[in-house]
Amino acid sequence: MNYISTRGLAPSLGFEDVLLAGLARDGGLYVPETWPRLEKQAIASLAGRPFAEVAVEVIQPFAGGAFSREELLAMARDAYATFGHPAATPLVQLNSNLWVLELFHGPTLAFKDVAMQLLARLMDHVLKRRGRRATIVGATSGDTGGAAIEAFRGSKAVDVVILYPAGRVSDVQRRMMTTPRERNVHAIAIDGTFDDCQALVKGMFNDHAFRDRMQLAGVNSINWARIVAQVTYYFVAAVALGAPHRPVSFVVPTGNFGDIFAGYVARQMGLPIERLVIASNVNDILPRTVATGVYEKRGVTATTSPSMDIEVSSNFERYLFEAQGRDSALIRGQMAALAQSGRFEVKGGPELLARDFSAASASEEDVAEIIRRTRQVSGYMTEPHTACGLVAAERCLKPGSTPQVVLSTAHPAKFPDTIERILGERPQLPPRLASLMTDEERTTLLPNDLRAVESFIEQHAGAAAEQLG
Repeated sequence: MNYISTRGLAPSLGFEDVLLAGLARDGGLYVPETWPRLEKQAIASLAGRPFAEVAVEVIQPFAGGAFSREELLAMARDAYATFGHPAATPLVQLNSNLWVLELFHGPTLAFKDVAMQLLARLMDHVLKRRGRRATIVGATSGDTGGAAIEAFRGSKAVDVVILYPAGRVSDVQRRMMTTPRERNVHAIAIDGTFDDCQALVKGMFNDHAFRDRMQLAGVNSINWARIVAQVTYYFVAAVALGAPHRPVSFVVPTGNFGDIFAGYVARQMGLPIERLVIASNVNDILPRTVATGVYEKRGVTATTSPSMDIEVSSNFERYLFEAQGRDSALIRGQMAALAQSGRFEVKGGPELLARDFSAASASEEDVAEIIRRTRQVSGYMTEPHTACGLVAAERCLKPGSTPQVVLSTAHPAKFPDTIERILGERPQLPPRLASLMTDEERTTLLPNDLRAVESFIEQHAGAAAEQLG
């Protein structure tokens, strides 16, 4: 299978090259030329199978001949053996028709592990086969950075450089990036917001001389392999609840639009998803877009759900490309308008968006209230991102026979101060992470300046050392 850029000016690539490239050279994001589909019988056959086996069935059509079935299964089994639950992503029932899909049983207690653990193995496999190394650069609003560092720490083929907004991630999130001691990992605190960090990463990829010199690769959700790996748990959850014989609705706490776009991909593949609900905090640019058809930046407010404190949802471009008839010229115009004026209009307006999504935002008061109520009614402890999902489920989904699944994207112990303030009890880290809060940290503070960041990477990444050597 080949992949094309949403902006239409970059060459099409195969899966391996898309895996290593991340962002297309024209600034766009890669999507498959066609959408593979699974027949009802094939979907039904996934019920009860181990997570790694389902991952192979979902990913193989997108990978084409990049990996044999045996290679992909071995990598998937190795990736998900790192998880603290045998089901990898278990369902927990909260009431008669509402489930939480726990995506936080990986090494860094966040949903990013589901894709990142596999992505690291795919990338190492390809780099070894090609006799290459790479420098991974990524931006994080909290969880991606820790997941990337954990997945690639100690790799002999990859250096990892993660940018995070200084003072805008939780202590646990920060320490998962700053306590690893391996020489191939680097955590950089940027004096700015997540959107600033993301812009710096895009700037590095668009600096083609630097990109080639440093052999850049991306692991943010701009990397297509991240998206397709996340598609797996939609199938796992849906078949456990009766798919393909009945539809399922999913509610997704949404920042960069990657996780919910994976749900959109699952639907394109034939999974019967009745509704996809975008759950946001007070940074409600996506719910506003769904309501008005206008994507408009208004600034970012810091909240107790920092992974959603985002205004530029990169993967929304992938959806717009598909929903607006794969019109690359239109996408280029919309992204240029966003850069110049901070807004653009969606062709087809709110009617187009409502066809695929519902959306709701949660205030800080909403988040605290539903965390307390969920603990009181069901005994279940949840964290602020998942709480936004629970709020959106109440507001957007009607009671009925269709199972409703809220994606739980992080473990409560990643936000202990917030949970203790709301519930009066402090969530504990799993025993395997007992030393996290006392281990020595290692980080670098840099200004929001592309040249300063590029200079640091050139000085510290292994690819630079090879160039100089």
